[in-house]
Amino acid sequence: MPEPLTTSIPGSSTAGHIPVVRFVDVSKEYLADGEIVHALSSVDLEIEGGEFVALVGRSGCGKSTLLNLTGAMDFPTSGDVLLEGESTSLLDEAALTALRRDKVGFIFQSFQLLHTLSVIENVELPLLLAGKSNARAVARQRLEWVELQDLGKRFPHQLSGGQMQRVAIARALVHAPRLILADEPTGNLDSATGNTILNLLRRISSELNAAVMMATHSTEAAALADQVLHMRDGRIYEAAVR
Repeated sequence: MPEPLTTSIPGSSTAGHIPVVRFVDVSKEYLADGEIVHALSSVDLEIEGGEFVALVGRSGCGKSTLLNLTGAMDFPTSGDVLLEGESTSLLDEAALTALRRDKVGFIFQSFQLLHTLSVIENVELPLLLAGKSNARAVARQRLEWVELQDLGKRFPHQLSGGQMQRVAIARALVHAPRLILADEPTGNLDSATGNTILNLLRRISSELNAAVMMATHSTEAAALADQVLHMRDGRIYEAAVR
């Protein structure tokens, strides 16, 4: 069995430069049925703004755990997770809420749109919750960016799966986050529609200079990323660069 990678992936920061994401010897353990589960073991990595990184591996390999730690939805048992230089483990609840709201955008396989709200209301909701006065204008801009500007008055049940995912992407972008986390974003889509979503993720990294991390089972989807991290048993065993 090959040794896991425990050094930063290519593209790591230079002296004085702060990457968007940095893992320093990160491990995560859970207690399940009285036994310790090693979800992540000694992971080191750095991801810069403008990079599109795919996490590939079987279910249970640690992809979702790594995404949850990156988005400060969970915290390491040991080691340190830093977002733009801030250790997530050291932030209080108010600071964590602000970090998730302002610096991280989440995209899910199941879209997670509110079906009682229209398209534009779904997109503007995060800004309204943050008390922003320009929520509707920014929502329109983001819908235009994903080429759905004419569907703002529709409701999610009136959209195709691909359209719903594009709405979810627009919603994830309203705060202009530095980091986008996408968990199986093409899992419920056909190949052609999935490619449209993948191209949008590439545009987010290249045009908006955000770091994009995508968990996927699909090697075809991962092929569009700049870097592919192959995971097994909570470790990164291979980092491939396009």
